[in-house]
Amino acid sequence: MKFRLATGMSMLGLMLSCATALGGTLEGPLQIMVSKDLQELKIYDGGVVVATSRVSTGKAGHSTPTGIFSILEKKRTHFSNIYDSAPMPFMQRLTWSGIALHASNSVPSYPASHGCVRLPNDFAKTLFSVTRRGGHVLITDREAAPQRIVHEALFKPSIVVPDTPLLADAGLRPTLIETGGKSVEVAMTEPKPEVLPPAVQKTEQDPIRILITRRGDREMMIDLQTLLSSLGYDAGVPDGRHGKQTVIAIRAFQLAEGLKEDGMVTPELLAAVYAKAGKGTPPNGQILVRQKFAPLIEEPITIRNPDIALGTHFLLAREVDADKGKAEWYGVSMDNQLSPATLKRLGITTEADASAPDALTKTLDRLDIPQDMRSRISGLMGEGASLSISDTGLGPETGDGTDFITVTRKVQKADASVVQGKKKKKKKSSITVVN
Repeated sequence: MKFRLATGMSMLGLMLSCATALGGTLEGPLQIMVSKDLQELKIYDGGVVVATSRVSTGKAGHSTPTGIFSILEKKRTHFSNIYDSAPMPFMQRLTWSGIALHASNSVPSYPASHGCVRLPNDFAKTLFSVTRRGGHVLITDREAAPQRIVHEALFKPSIVVPDTPLLADAGLRPTLIETGGKSVEVAMTEPKPEVLPPAVQKTEQDPIRILITRRGDREMMIDLQTLLSSLGYDAGVPDGRHGKQTVIAIRAFQLAEGLKEDGMVTPELLAAVYAKAGKGTPPNGQILVRQKFAPLIEEPITIRNPDIALGTHFLLAREVDADKGKAEWYGVSMDNQLSPATLKRLGITTEADASAPDALTKTLDRLDIPQDMRSRISGLMGEGASLSISDTGLGPETGDGTDFITVTRKVQKADASVVQGKKKKKKKSSITVVN
């Protein structure tokens, strides 16, 4: 069931009646976008707006975080355990730290909440009836809209070809061959093989969540420990910790290879261990998959030109057809200014520009995902699968019982009084202030 309607609030009655017929859910999936600068929530079906509502986000000192979230919990009746048991009807939790969508009698179209996203009562009730746990919600500083993205790097469902005999291998029986340029009839003696259904079935209830990000220190350490042990240097249990046993193993490897024996983990050490183990160069990226809020896959990939930021992007799969091996992806690029310390830690010298029209395409161009991993993920593809791309890895909001949550950082605008590194001289005021 799909909806195409340009008007906003007039959609509510239709959405509510359809949701009731479907037991509270829509086939969708729909994409919820909250714009803080417009104080507005929009619901997208693919690239089409199907409903709009005013909202109130967090006021000064209680700013609503921006980023990629998903609905972790739904409660028709809920009371705040922070702000004097304030009522939060039709609550849809976005973070376990206290951010949610909920109904309110006070939605003044400007920031007024303590961090949550307030919705008008009728809209909140309807929205509650058409969402499901795990549905994505994007919160941005400035308005962003999903666009159709076509790229070879995006995942598509696998097609399983039925195991039918080739014509060259089939048993043949002779038939009448007529002259005069007429067609030749060829028949098989074996019965017509059964056409098997595709092995990949739609998983609309439990779509997979994919995250592509940079490989962190923990993942690098686990790889190092595993490879050292495989080379005969016992690094202990590969737990990602730079513990005593790992230091001993590193020093032993360094001594054997004529390297500086300091037990430290450096890019040079990683390169030497990978080369010794015949594993090529150390991977600098990773792909993670979750389903039903639980980890499913975690494997290394390669990010080309790692000195350029990946940026922050979100894509949602629509019209996933396992029979045809097709999926339509709709993507959004989001503002996210990394701190100087993060840029230095990740070795990024060129920051991302989410406003560039080809920002997402250029990022997808730089991802090298092993074919066996692509095949494995393609076998899990279903309606509503999502892909997040971020430089910063698993943030503190991503944990047990969550999808991949990416909290973004507002892009700081340059001081208008600064031109080419020099401050403009301020004119003296002609106004005299009398206290």
